[in-house]
Amino acid sequence: MLPNFLLPEQEIRQNGAGPAVEISAASSGTFTVTLGINRTLEQESLDLCIKGSTDGEAWGDKPLAAFPQKFYCGVYSLYLDLSDAPETKYLRVEWKVNRWGRGESKPLFGVYVFAEPIRESALQAAV
Repeated sequence: MLPNFLLPEQEIRQNGAGPAVEISAASSGTFTVTLGINRTLEQESLDLCIKGSTDGEAWGDKPLAAFPQKFYCGVYSLYLDLSDAPETKYLRVEWKVNRWGRGESKPLFGVYVFAEPIRESALQAAV
């Protein structure tokens, strides 16, 4: 049920995926997805995407949306429209991390991802 964390605040040090979050109760198929990065090291990158599923088990190869590659702390948002995938009932985040250069070889990011439905009235007002 949304609004909800797709990925609760945590440290990530390797590639992975978050839990499946049910969205079928969300009235609109449009969402604001917010990525927060509150900890990072130098010379590392984070690639994070949002995947959808009809059953919470099969996620497919193509993401529904992806953030541009990130290197720095900050709060970033993107618009997710499921009109092209109306059968989507679950969302989850997947990420890949990379580190290069000197020092510790393991990446380290402190992150969270939050999704919130956009109300139809807000969409109408924006148009």
